[in-house]
Amino acid sequence: MSIADTSAQRSRGIALALGFLAGAIAVLTFHQGAIALLTATGAINGNLYSLRPVAPFGLPQIASNAFWGGVWGAVFAALAPRVLRGTGYWLAGIALGALALPMVGWFIVAPLKGQPIAAGWNGTRMGLSMLINGAWGLGVAVLYRMLQAGRARPATRIAAGEDGD
Repeated sequence: MSIADTSAQRSRGIALALGFLAGAIAVLTFHQGAIALLTATGAINGNLYSLRPVAPFGLPQIASNAFWGGVWGAVFAALAPRVLRGTGYWLAGIALGALALPMVGWFIVAPLKGQPIAAGWNGTRMGLSMLINGAWGLGVAVLYRMLQAGRARPATRIAAGEDGD
């Protein structure tokens, strides 16, 4: 394996880790922020940062949400920045959150949990799910871009002969 291959694998691993971090933080900020706004307006009766244990390990709901947000953030890191530039990057984040996450939840996760498919086809619940998860998607795009910029900055400074002293 060449040094270039090793460097590329390391860089990809770092990008995936940053995507995971961005996704987890987006749950704690953008996702929960959307729930807080919708709760404050009376649109939903939300439970912010729920510590209710969830199966199968009894972890708090917010920890489970942050973990899965991180997994989806890594998916975003693997796909979006490689193929999308400009507006497409931001739309990909929103689409991942507003479309992909609810679809997986409605048609894969819900049946596995014995729940009705697609929130029982309740249009209001489906729309709110898309809105809340779309906020997460925007958040993951914003946070991933910020984390990537922070990662690139020191290398740029070193290449320019600035070592921060």
